[in-house]
Amino acid sequence: MEIQIRYEGFTVAGASRSYNFLVIDTLGDSRHYTVLVPMDSFRSTPLRFQDGPPICFQRLKQELDRETPEPHPQARLSIGEPEIHQYLERYYPPRRSFSSRPPGRQRQSPARGW
Repeated sequence: MEIQIRYEGFTVAGASRSYNFLVIDTLGDSRHYTVLVPMDSFRSTPLRFQDGPPICFQRLKQELDRETPEPHPQARLSIGEPEIHQYLERYYPPRRSFSSRPPGRQRQSPARGW
């Protein structure tokens, strides 16, 4: 079944940010979902506030993909450490060193023979 997921904004409530979504199916039926991200996740990990909507969208989409005709996923979902680590690994992979020298080898000065 085709569905449309519409991001409707967020609210800050206490120790979490609540990201709100509207899901509309092909029959026109709609459901509201809220995905919670603990505020501490933005302080204790490299997760940024602008990562909130996409990580929550992915979490909701994952639940909707597992959906069977009945019952629907819970209306309130949350983001935990496993989802944050997966997201960060996917979108913020570790940087590679672009050094062409083998490790431990000193850089040599160019020859001066002019």
